[in-house]
Amino acid sequence: MKDEPRTHPFRDSTQDIEATHRIPDTPQTRAPAYRLAFADPDFMTREELRPVRLQLELLKPQMVMDERGIESTIVMFGGARIPAPEHKDKARTPILADLTRYYDEARRFAKLMTERSMQSYGRENVIITGGGPGVMEAGNRGASEAGGQSIGLNIVLPHEQAPNHYVTPDLTFNFHYFAIRKMHFLMRAAAVCIFPGGFGTLDEMFEALTLIQTRRMKKVPFLLFGRAWWETVINWTHLAEAGVISDEDLSLFQFVETAEEAIAAIDSFDRGCA
Repeated sequence: MKDEPRTHPFRDSTQDIEATHRIPDTPQTRAPAYRLAFADPDFMTREELRPVRLQLELLKPQMVMDERGIESTIVMFGGARIPAPEHKDKARTPILADLTRYYDEARRFAKLMTERSMQSYGRENVIITGGGPGVMEAGNRGASEAGGQSIGLNIVLPHEQAPNHYVTPDLTFNFHYFAIRKMHFLMRAAAVCIFPGGFGTLDEMFEALTLIQTRRMKKVPFLLFGRAWWETVINWTHLAEAGVISDEDLSLFQFVETAEEAIAAIDSFDRGCA
């Protein structure tokens, strides 16, 4: 984050952190109670401090993206297990191997959208993904190939993992709370694009659809790549026929197959009715 000029006459907190490294070593200064509260990991991770950590996790990415001038994003959700076509032979199942075409489509879509974004100096319609492998990597990769920036919202998981190599380093964030991460996905969303995926993708898709359905979020272009996949995984018509959703809820999203179809859908979206 950028350094900002001080707007007050008080001593800066970073100066005090540095000063604590030079204090005399005594039983009192070694005691946990003596640590500065904001520089004490043991204190900051206490159960009672959860509300503070939630606030910090919301603020940090928000402030960084504001400082970078990012006004709107194109959200890309999709499976982490879908390999790049060049690694098709390493797919866990034949179906996953077949889904590599969506890696390519995600990559092309992100590249085309980023080329457009750069016309607004990379401030509008910036690609945002979960920052991981699979479709997420494809989105960040396409943006990188266009010469633009992209955002990655990673999350700490029990198994070792790291952001993909294509996310813009200064826009790569790490989260503890899934809920705050999902908020950041949607806070600047100008469109939501869903590619084939598993539990995580389904969770992200249905939460976003629910927010739009209940008018807790403005209607935006909501694009599902791969009609055959989505109509196999979810019986959308049955949900409406059963009455658990309304017929008009089926109009909250549309199916697309290619990057070009997705861009056309975004361009033709009636934002006056959003």
